Amino acid sequence: MSRNLKPKPPGQPRHRRASWRWSMLKKPIYLYLTAAILLVWSSAAVAQEAPSSVFSGEAKVVADTIWVLFAASLVFFMNAGFAMLETGLCRSKNAVNLLAKNLIVFGLVSLAYWSVGFGIMFGDGNEFMGTTGFFLGGNDNSPAIGEAYDGVFSALNWAGIPLNAKFFYQLMFAGTAATIVSGAIAERARFVAFFIFSILLTSICYPMVGHWVWGGGFLQKMGFVDFAGSTVVHMVGGWAALVGAALIGPRTARYFEGKSYPIPGHNLSIATLGGLILWLGWFGFNGGSTMAADPAAISHIIVVTNLAGAAGGVAGTLTAWIYFGKPDLTMTINGMLIGLVSITAGCAFVTSGSAVLIGFVGGIAVVFAVDIFDNFKIDDPVGALSVHMVGGFWGTLAVGLFSVGPERFSWYTANSGPASGLFSGGSFEQVGIQLLGLGIVSGFTVLFSYIVWTALKYLSGIRVTLEDEKLGLDLSEHAMEAYPGFLGDEHL
Repeated sequence: MSRNLKPKPPGQPRHRRASWRWSMLKKPIYLYLTAAILLVWSSAAVAQEAPSSVFSGEAKVVADTIWVLFAASLVFFMNAGFAMLETGLCRSKNAVNLLAKNLIVFGLVSLAYWSVGFGIMFGDGNEFMGTTGFFLGGNDNSPAIGEAYDGVFSALNWAGIPLNAKFFYQLMFAGTAATIVSGAIAERARFVAFFIFSILLTSICYPMVGHWVWGGGFLQKMGFVDFAGSTVVHMVGGWAALVGAALIGPRTARYFEGKSYPIPGHNLSIATLGGLILWLGWFGFNGGSTMAADPAAISHIIVVTNLAGAAGGVAGTLTAWIYFGKPDLTMTINGMLIGLVSITAGCAFVTSGSAVLIGFVGGIAVVFAVDIFDNFKIDDPVGALSVHMVGGFWGTLAVGLFSVGPERFSWYTANSGPASGLFSGGSFEQVGIQLLGLGIVSGFTVLFSYIVWTALKYLSGIRVTLEDEKLGLDLSEHAMEAYPGFLGDEHL
């Protein structure tokens, strides 16, 4: 308003100008007061009505669908996080290869999961696998739920959103499982081998495990609980990556004469950015698994997810500081990630205090896990095995230890969540169920991955030649460079 004032005439007292401003404000004063009263009144009315307002009917379908699609988009953005994290923790001569893998994998998964995987995972069939719903076909009257639902995806009849929204959200999880493998076999695996393995993993192995746990399979009926994927996504991806890394072997010069020689990443800045993107995406990963816009459930899940990630990052930093003598940025990143992986299975069923403990234990574990895999000469350039496999195991077990039981939280009942955990007044029952489920999933994934990786080894080869590895996969596999014109690390 002051910019529109006329210049003060020569000799006019300063108080005259101030008085003129007040007169301009004074004229509509009653309008201002009336508007303020109406604003406060309406705000108070909203504040009184908000707690009792509940979405119903079409409005609930719209709200739930918007939330699920938004959460799925956050998870989709995690692809960028994985790409940045893996590329930054590896050498510059392999940057294009890693970026290409992280980009193409989601395209491959989209087609594989749409055509076969989603039907196996959630289609009606038996306790072992779904046998209907391929190519998103078959009867389906979503968003009808419960007894009103009539279709071939009965395992998802509790989610009152359209079928395409259900598929899109679950697709993001499938993509994550395949991406985990990329980092563990980085800098020496053939592009075509990863290409084929990703298709088979997300069209057969991952969907079958998902059917057992989420699709009405035998583990779900047994009482095994994994809310958002510590086992289904992270353990499956982790075990598949471990088998691949073991069969492909370590990078050249990584181990020599019984000693380990670390190969540093070329850009910790983008690795850190990748870690932060993953942290953000995890709010959709866990929060979206409600498949409904439930304010209480979503807010609780996001808070405990954040606390576990924070505790993991702090624990990883402190543990590395004590163990190695210096705070290690890569351990801070992986500590945060394992904290997020660890809380994924139980984020809807544990208190915030338990979430901090779960994340903190994960952050400690990741430092020693990296060292243990290194001692076994399992070369994992980005720490994917320590984060996803170890974190997935710990997080799934933590459900049996810390879940508070259905009487604590309103968003799940005795039929939709775990029994009280061992440290929450329960017994060993849920712990035993979780361990049994972990053993079954681990055994199946290892067997499947070994068969596929071995077949690829003899049919197409799974490792690049020594000359190609020294040159770098960017030039040998893609005939391009990520940083043309800059001196890279070709001699490492």
